[in-house]
Amino acid sequence: MSLDQFKLLLNEVIQNQLSDLHISTGMVPYIRTKEGEIVPIDKFEVVSLDLMREIASFTLPADRRGAWPTEKELDASFEFSGQRFRVNAYYETRGPSLAIRMIRKDIETPEALGIPEAFINLFTRKQGLILVTGPTGSGKTTALASLVEKINRERRTHILTIEDPIEFVFESKLSLVHQREISTHTHNFAKAIRSSLREDPDVVMIGEMRDPETMAAAITLAETGHLVVSTLHTNDTVQAIDRIVDSFPPASQAQIRVQLAMSLSGIMSQSLLMRKNGKGRVAAREVLINNDGIRSLIIRGMTHQIYSMIELSSEEGMFLMDKSLESLYLSGMISQEVFFSRVRDKDVVQVHLDRVWVKK
Repeated sequence: MSLDQFKLLLNEVIQNQLSDLHISTGMVPYIRTKEGEIVPIDKFEVVSLDLMREIASFTLPADRRGAWPTEKELDASFEFSGQRFRVNAYYETRGPSLAIRMIRKDIETPEALGIPEAFINLFTRKQGLILVTGPTGSGKTTALASLVEKINRERRTHILTIEDPIEFVFESKLSLVHQREISTHTHNFAKAIRSSLREDPDVVMIGEMRDPETMAAAITLAETGHLVVSTLHTNDTVQAIDRIVDSFPPASQAQIRVQLAMSLSGIMSQSLLMRKNGKGRVAAREVLINNDGIRSLIIRGMTHQIYSMIELSSEEGMFLMDKSLESLYLSGMISQEVFFSRVRDKDVVQVHLDRVWVKK
């Protein structure tokens, strides 16, 4: 394989609207299909160490390239043929590797993505903390970008994004949008968030809340009259709350629970599942809208009871992941195997399904 062949491969990714490309030393390239499977591209030869260095020089910014051997992993972005890509450079047993993800140029509307109306409505608020959570590759960034773009189209605000790296590029519409990238425009998330207080933002989008310092800064920003939106790697909404609280030392957790309870507006968790017909993937979601009951449970550290509170608050637009999975299964969107591999409370779901089948 050569650098020219790598460029041809990037063009194939663009033309076929594929998401992830993996380039590893001593292996042929791998691609993630639209169905979510990782497959080798056997028409190319294995990638040599010399070629990997050439590809790294092509994809990594000059000012970051030299840091890779020392830092061992880094995030960056690059453009090719008018298309933006995100790249994570890292080392593994065979040597240097690159995980490259294509970032769609067009930002779909929240409605087109099927994001629930109750969660969309949270983005009309002037302050508070809103989170989109899910495992890697579940479309968190895409969902968040669609919601921020909705604000950009509909409100006269100042939107500031802090990302690592910048993925979707926003053009100022009704809103004024500024985008900052870690390492390029600022040293770290926490410092950029603290600095944002002097940059007159109305909405601050934080690419990911990774550490206690970033979480604390984001919560404080939400408390001071800003709308703060971010992502978190958890499998459901309640785990997101526990993840934030548990990130802090035990002596600080009571205070963080109070701050989080008072600043949180809502959380949407999502996961992408293989469609039953094998053609692409479909999103299953869970929505939590903070209310007095949930706020009290967070403060008292009784988050395990929030699942029941979500289930009892459907009139507010809340629902559990199991409910979303059940709906996808009954509508024929996902298979029985996928359905039962993802539900949290299998016994309860089975009882409910038995009732549904009896009625039919």
